[in-house]
Amino acid sequence: MGKSITYADLERQSAAFGAYLQSTGLQKGARVALMMPNVLQYPVAIMAVLRAGYVVVNINPLYTPRELEHQLKDSGAQAIVILENFACTLQAVIARTAVKHVVVASMGDMLGGLKGTIVNFVVRRVKKMVPAWSLPGHVKFNAALKAGAGMAFRPAKVAADDIAFLQYTGGTTGISKGAMLLHSNILANVAQNALWAEDAFTVKPKPAHMNFLCALPLYHIFALTANVLVGMQQGAQNVLIPNPRDIPGFVKELQKYPIHIFPGLNTLFNALLNNEDFRKLDFKPLILTLGGGMPVQRAIAERWKALTGCPISEAYGLTETSPGATINKFSDGVYT
Repeated sequence: MGKSITYADLERQSAAFGAYLQSTGLQKGARVALMMPNVLQYPVAIMAVLRAGYVVVNINPLYTPRELEHQLKDSGAQAIVILENFACTLQAVIARTAVKHVVVASMGDMLGGLKGTIVNFVVRRVKKMVPAWSLPGHVKFNAALKAGAGMAFRPAKVAADDIAFLQYTGGTTGISKGAMLLHSNILANVAQNALWAEDAFTVKPKPAHMNFLCALPLYHIFALTANVLVGMQQGAQNVLIPNPRDIPGFVKELQKYPIHIFPGLNTLFNALLNNEDFRKLDFKPLILTLGGGMPVQRAIAERWKALTGCPISEAYGLTETSPGATINKFSDGVYT
C-alpha cells in the first residue's frame, strides 16, 4: 500500500507495543491472539508478543464466530489484536472467552497522516468493509503504540523450550488443533530453510537488497515461516499483499518491486499465469519460487518455468513441523 517500515522501525515499534502489553498485567507465557490480514501491524505485533515473553496465537480473520470462539477458548487467549473489519465477529463471542484485553487496528493505522485517513475513510464509508461493532474497553492500535513508547520495555528471558506459537492446524481431519511450537522448533526450521536457500544462491547470486513476496496469509504457518521469520533472518524486505484474490491489484504491486523470492500455492500460480499483465512483468530478478500448502500440478509448474525461467521448488510440511519437513533442491531445476 505504498508504505514501508525499516528494521529499526520494527525494533522500536515492537518494543513499544510489547511494553504496552506488559503494562496490562499479562504474565509471561500468556496467549495473545492476532486476527489480521497482511498489514504492517502484523509483523510489529508478532515481534512484540515474542519479545515480551508471550505466546502468539494466529487466527484466520475470515473465521466465523463459532470458529473464533473455539480457538480463543482452546488457546486460553487473554488478549487479542484484531483488524476492525472483523471486530463484529469478536463482539459476538468475547463474553464467552477469557479475553480481557482488546487492541483494534485499522487498515490506515501505519500509513501515516493524510493517506491513512483516506484509506480508513474508503474502507469504512465507501467500500463499507467494516460492519458495525462494539467492544467496550478496547484500545486502538496506534494509541497502544503511543502509550507503550512512553513505558519501559522489559525483554523477557525466554528459554529454548518455551512455547513461541500455538499455531492452529487447518482442521482438515476434524476440529482445528493448536500445535505447540517451541522457540527451538522455530529457530531450527529457520536455520534449515536458510541453509536450503543457499542452494538457490549457487544458481543466482544473493542480491544486496532482497525482496520476498508475501501474498500468502501471515496467520498460516507457511507464510509465517517462509516470509516473516526466514525473510527477517535473511535481512530481506517483505512485500505484503493484503488481498491476493484481487489479481489485477496484486499485479500492480508486483510492477513496483523486483521480486527475488516467491512463496506461493498452485492456485495462486495458476491465477497469475492467466493474467495478461502478469505475463508482461520482468522476471529476471526472480531467484526462487517455492510451492507449498498443496501439490503443485505439473502443467502449472511447466508453464511457470516457461514464463519466468524459474522452476517451482516444492516443499512438504506440517503445522507441527514449523512447517518445513522436506524441500526439493532448487539447483536441480526440474519439477518432481
